[in-house]
Amino acid sequence: MAKKNTQYEAMFLFPAGVEVDNATKIVRTSIERHGGEILVIKKWDERKLTYEIGKNKRGLYIIAYFTAPGAAVSPIERDAKLSEEVVRILVTDASHLNRDEMDKVEPQPIVKVEERPSWDRPPLYDDRPARPMSRGPRRDEGAEAMGAAKE
Repeated sequence: MAKKNTQYEAMFLFPAGVEVDNATKIVRTSIERHGGEILVIKKWDERKLTYEIGKNKRGLYIIAYFTAPGAAVSPIERDAKLSEEVVRILVTDASHLNRDEMDKVEPQPIVKVEERPSWDRPPLYDDRPARPMSRGPRRDEGAEAMGAAKE
């Protein structure tokens, strides 16, 4: 009985200076080496990273849609982690997508969130009960908290 191939989406992150052709070649080689078949592979975007990863402040994202046996995902991820060229990888199930949807995948614009001063923000917890007023020391503080002299 032949093993069933599953459809996957893999996002590879490379340092910003890598050529797109070299990056796609690395991705293609890794996937095909482990029995995968590429459906769509393309440059997704080059962006500033949210935080520095291994001295990289910018990254090139390559997205690949492929079919492969489930056992191939771990070796593909291992290849990426051992590679000096690949910074990160994320592989997810993409069985819900058809070929047309894969071709149309484009990066979403980065939306800047405007920071508001604390007094202008809505409260985080409107439904919590009010805290009771303090009525002296807590039970676990003992006599020392009430100012009693130590003997």
